[in-house]
Amino acid sequence: MGPTNDPSHMPTRDTVRIAAVSDMHYGKQSQGMLQSLFSQIAERADVLVMPGDLTDYGLPEEARVLAREVSVLKLPIVAVFGNHDYESGHAEEVCSILADAGVRILDGDGVEIRGVGFAGVKGFAGGFGRRALGPWGEGIIKNFVHECLHEALKLESALAKLRTERLIAILHYAPIQATVEGEPLEIYPFLGCSRLEEPLTRYPVSAVFHGHAHHGQPEGRTRTDVPVFNVSISLMREVFPDRPFRLVDVNVGSRGPDDPGRRSGIDRRASERETTTPTI
Repeated sequence: MGPTNDPSHMPTRDTVRIAAVSDMHYGKQSQGMLQSLFSQIAERADVLVMPGDLTDYGLPEEARVLAREVSVLKLPIVAVFGNHDYESGHAEEVCSILADAGVRILDGDGVEIRGVGFAGVKGFAGGFGRRALGPWGEGIIKNFVHECLHEALKLESALAKLRTERLIAILHYAPIQATVEGEPLEIYPFLGCSRLEEPLTRYPVSAVFHGHAHHGQPEGRTRTDVPVFNVSISLMREVFPDRPFRLVDVNVGSRGPDDPGRRSGIDRRASERETTTPTI
């Protein structure tokens, strides 16, 4: 199955359609603000992925507002926390509230849904490529770098435990620089870290979803050509003004190890992405 020009087209039984959107920053007054978005997702997708910053300040009352919104969705919801969700020190309570509404929060673990394995971590900062911060000097710098290494190891562990042919990675922080480009250069190191890319090169990951970079790029590639989608809602509103979320079809039909489409996504320019749904 290839890309479709009909965004309302529903996948066949051999595909699972994923809707992904992040950085919704739900606050106490957010009730109903994204009702239209969730209605569109319910009509078009089989699974909803939310890569972090679900709440604005990580408060239980914010989580309750979001829980009421998503509790009416009759589809699986998989998420990770972002930095905002930890702000007030109530992450465990926020997680419990959302879990009661049917949201599966991943943190170094995975879940299989309709033949697709989802592995998730928050990730962390640190920078990209040769400019990534190294664990040298003061202890606080070493601790900063080790936090990202720890998150990368959690992601690797989650991917290793899944036994599905199709693997989807969910992070809040970006694992590659390409999807944060457009943000001020000065904040690149705080938007993600290329150490998070390492696990994605060692396992047959089909796609990666992340958020956090509100003004970055909607799509990039790992060095092993895995598509990486930045699904921050502010960016999605620019790229997909009629439906501010990413749709991706995952082919779960029988495919051999030599299938050239196993790791591939669909290369599209931003203008084309508005009317196509990539299949991976």
